[in-house]
Amino acid sequence: MRKFFNYFLNGFLIVAPISLTMYILYASISWLDALFRFNGMPPGLGLLSAIVVLTVVGYIAKSFMVRPFLVITERILHRTPLVSIIYSSLKDLFDAFVGDNQKFNCPVLVQLNATDKVFKLGFVTQDHMASINREQLLAVYFPHSYNFSGELVLVPKENVTYLELPSSEVMKFIVSGGVSRLS
Repeated sequence: MRKFFNYFLNGFLIVAPISLTMYILYASISWLDALFRFNGMPPGLGLLSAIVVLTVVGYIAKSFMVRPFLVITERILHRTPLVSIIYSSLKDLFDAFVGDNQKFNCPVLVQLNATDKVFKLGFVTQDHMASINREQLLAVYFPHSYNFSGELVLVPKENVTYLELPSSEVMKFIVSGGVSRLS
């Protein structure tokens, strides 16, 4: 019975990640097809349409004539109660990961305290905390493993070691709970 359970568990560990990945891709493509009303058409037309629409919007947004309208729209969104909280939070989150103002591009190793040799991987998001009269502190974001959350901790500069590693590799390592390998 124990061998049977081990075979089952081994099979589950092989099939589950592959199946879930395929399901998420299928569900995403189906959702996009339904969003663009391409039901009954070849699958993936919604994904193709989304790529084309986003590319065209990006191209138009780079135009000098459209830029003032985007600035005005953004100003209105920032001044509208409740909408401003949602919009600014989402904008900051997206800007942190992609675009010109990426925030998670400086991976560090932080010694949590002087007595224990315990370290944590994170990303510097602010070089100094002069705004709260603590220039000697850095803002370090520590993502949680297997989750889209994290915590921000202010730590002394001397406890921080900058890593010469790609940010994407460090993020993958942290989010995987240390299971994936750092290259």
